[in-house]
Amino acid sequence: MRTIVITGASSGVGLAAAQELAAHGDQVVVVGRDAGRLSAAMAAIRAAATGPEPGEFRADFDSLDQVRRLADRLLAAYPTIDVLANNAGGMLGAYRKTVDGFEATLASNHLAPFLLTHLLRERLRGKRVVNTASRRHQPTRLDPDDFTGDPAGWNAWRAYSAGKGANILFTAEAARRWPDVLSVAFHPGVVRTNFGADPVTRMFYKLAPFLTTPEKAGALLAWLATAPAEELRSGAYYVGHEVTTPDRRLTDPALATRLWETSTKAVGL
Repeated sequence: MRTIVITGASSGVGLAAAQELAAHGDQVVVVGRDAGRLSAAMAAIRAAATGPEPGEFRADFDSLDQVRRLADRLLAAYPTIDVLANNAGGMLGAYRKTVDGFEATLASNHLAPFLLTHLLRERLRGKRVVNTASRRHQPTRLDPDDFTGDPAGWNAWRAYSAGKGANILFTAEAARRWPDVLSVAFHPGVVRTNFGADPVTRMFYKLAPFLTTPEKAGALLAWLATAPAEELRSGAYYVGHEVTTPDRRLTDPALATRLWETSTKAVGL
């Protein structure tokens, strides 16, 4: 039995993965932000579970203090954490700063999971981290020295692509710095979920006929969380079950190193 922590698991890809893993008998630990959605998700996960009682934690990744408290509670509750699936994130409809002073899209998609992974790092020795990225990292306009952004030039898709690019860079750098942790990132597909920052985008992600189902995307996350380590490549970016080269800029080790350094400073590590 594995203990698998999944953030952003109250809907979509994270919920589907949590249900599949719970059905396999794993100890699934669910992290969500909204109390109502989290409660509904937990009912579905409990119904699927064949193993231990799923864990439930609330945290808003807009706040780094909440991430720190989440890490403390996870460390107190689970002596072993086999997988951390950094799946929480999304896209906003307007520029907004977090309570910590960062652009909210980049904070929730990158800085919060970056901090959480570091705080759980000792518990993850010999284990693995799975980061939900996206093909929408292309073209990335990530500036590793700027986590605040310019409200006047802000764009929802550009902010989202920067956050997803940061996920890929973080994965690659974690593999270099932490060889005892298997780190992978993946594109879940264009998934039929409640995704988007405006009504038109949300309608597309609900109704377009060619979209990937949450169940298929969740199965990919579950595979990355449980496949034998020798079948996966640490530091890699997966599209489906295949290692894929991301945007050329994201293959630059110097950029990954710089992002790691500025992120460490930003979150107070």
